[in-house]
Amino acid sequence: MQLSSSITCPKCGAVTVEKMPRDACQWFYECPHCKSILTPEAGDCCVFCSYGTHPCPPTQTGQDCCS
Repeated sequence: MQLSSSITCPKCGAVTVEKMPRDACQWFYECPHCKSILTPEAGDCCVFCSYGTHPCPPTQTGQDCCS
């Protein structure tokens, strides 16, 4: 299981490596470069699934974390 992911900000293009929570989805993320608040795209459970290089740990293990 991957516990870190590189998030690419869709606003400014900055890439930041972040540690993911093991047992939860992260719904909000503030870009450290442009300060934009990112939220998941439609159909995704969290910002890591939308903007990261790896999906969140619950998704990696096949859990339904959107409910």
